[in-house]
Amino acid sequence: MARLPYLDKEDLKPEDQELLARGINLQKILVHSPGATRAHGAMGQYIRYGSTMDARLREMAILQVGWLAKSPYEWSHHVKIGFDFGVSEDDIRNLIAESAGTDTDLAPIDKAVLRAAREMTLDGKVADDTYAALADHFSNEHLIDLLVTMAFYNAVVRFLASTEMDVEESYQPYLDQFPLPD
Repeated sequence: MARLPYLDKEDLKPEDQELLARGINLQKILVHSPGATRAHGAMGQYIRYGSTMDARLREMAILQVGWLAKSPYEWSHHVKIGFDFGVSEDDIRNLIAESAGTDTDLAPIDKAVLRAAREMTLDGKVADDTYAALADHFSNEHLIDLLVTMAFYNAVVRFLASTEMDVEESYQPYLDQFPLPD
């Protein structure tokens, strides 16, 4: 059970009601602070729709953060979103294997993105050799977008954990298909 009540449109001022357009629990908690909801939404919109970075790789990085954080909410939502942006079931299985230290047949850039997400999540920064591999592949713009994405979702998973956000019933099948580690 979440630490704050989930708000509905009728709980909000008329000018804030559009903040619940998607109707997901994340928004229903965030909207306790309409300003924070707008700021969070702006960054999320940029990451998903404004960045020109490869969408599949972006989602792989976000999934890696969610996996390491053992965040049911983030993981379940981005398994679904990942599927929408080209992540395959094999990609997810390979991400899980790579997280456990097992080498997979993922492309070198896929492995570098996952490694970068692991390093930022676990160590607080991307290691020099990983950064160099990313810089060899990505433009500076894409590199910054990747780093901002990983940093943003590291913040999101901590927010989700701190508010004890519940996973919506419609996202539970993604957790059932790809359960998080204990």
